[in-house]
Amino acid sequence: MNSWLIYSVGFLAQLLFSGRSVFQWVLSEKSKKVLTPSLFWKMSLVASFLMFLYGYLRSDFAIMLGQTLIYFIYIRNLQLQGEWSKIHKVLRVFLWIFPLIIVILGFNNNIYDAERLFRNDAIPAWLLILGIVSQVVFTLRFIYQWIYSEKQKESLLPLGFWLLSLIGSTLIIIYGIFRLDPVLLAGHLFGVVMYARNMIILRKELRVDN
Repeated sequence: MNSWLIYSVGFLAQLLFSGRSVFQWVLSEKSKKVLTPSLFWKMSLVASFLMFLYGYLRSDFAIMLGQTLIYFIYIRNLQLQGEWSKIHKVLRVFLWIFPLIIVILGFNNNIYDAERLFRNDAIPAWLLILGIVSQVVFTLRFIYQWIYSEKQKESLLPLGFWLLSLIGSTLIIIYGIFRLDPVLLAGHLFGVVMYARNMIILRKELRVDN
């Protein structure tokens, strides 16, 4: 597949990721507190769908791993907000099984093999480890957010979420520099600013409440 088409998929995913963050950020700035709109999770799910595909096309295991881990957390947050059931049943089923479908199709068509997941000449072992660690740290933010939200019985974005976002995004930027990946750099350079800003807003909100 042409490189420009692969990068187009990645940039579209990052555009949606950035768009959801900007939307959430603007609403939070207006209300002077951190909000969690349902559109944030809907855009996240679509973006994750595309980013997983991008990682697959780039033979980048770190990207695929990161998206697989958080893909279903996006779905769970939509469930907590009562928005998941509003999506057509056929689409819901497809979204549930999408990651599995794309891997099965790749293997059956002999366009993908297990070694390419872990052995890529363009990614030395140390860089693959850095990529995996950065994606895991970045993904932990949503695992933390999920556990926190389950305890509160509502979808929330707590301070720990933004802190892990900031650390994970910084690591991914470093990985993107070595990987020469414009998609990762474009998405996360902008994200760092918003994560830091949300931490400031939330700290002020907590200070006022106390």
